[in-house]
Amino acid sequence: MKNRYFELYLTFLKIGSLTFGGGYAMLPMMQGELVDSKKWITEEELLDYYAVGQSTPGIIAVNVATFVGYKQKGILGGIVATLGIITPSIFIITLLAGLINSIDDMPLVKKAMKGINVAVCALITDATLNFIKKTSKGVFSVFLLLLSFSLMYFLNIPSYCIILGATVLGILIHFIGKKASGRKNIERQVEDGQ
Repeated sequence: MKNRYFELYLTFLKIGSLTFGGGYAMLPMMQGELVDSKKWITEEELLDYYAVGQSTPGIIAVNVATFVGYKQKGILGGIVATLGIITPSIFIITLLAGLINSIDDMPLVKKAMKGINVAVCALITDATLNFIKKTSKGVFSVFLLLLSFSLMYFLNIPSYCIILGATVLGILIHFIGKKASGRKNIERQVEDGQ
């Protein structure tokens, strides 16, 4: 039997090694590995982890790795998964730290970076469109999506304000729904008692 901690580390090491561009660019890779291949989490859980990871301090991919590792093997699993996802970045940054000034102006490096940027943009666009398809369920969700986009794009409202507003709105909707549900249960109990 495989050691689950070692498997966690290797899985997140692979994700961290093979993706460029950070959190959103890692979404397709995480979905393939964590949802489709390993079946450690569901698609809905991955979207929830991304949402929470974006609204909490830190790097989205690291936060998601920590959540998944914690779900699999508790606190130690969270630490192991986090170490797995950050190991490639630490290694590459350490390796390139001394070289960056000498290769920064090389035409080949500039062209390679432009190519990587295009690929990362395509990955982020794909991840964003998948997010929209999976989370926009109903007219109200689409309205909130368009309102959020409009507030950020046309009025230059910072994204953290939109996230905070959406969080407050989600909490209010939850409690209003819970209160309405409780009222219906009481009415049903009264009708059953009569």
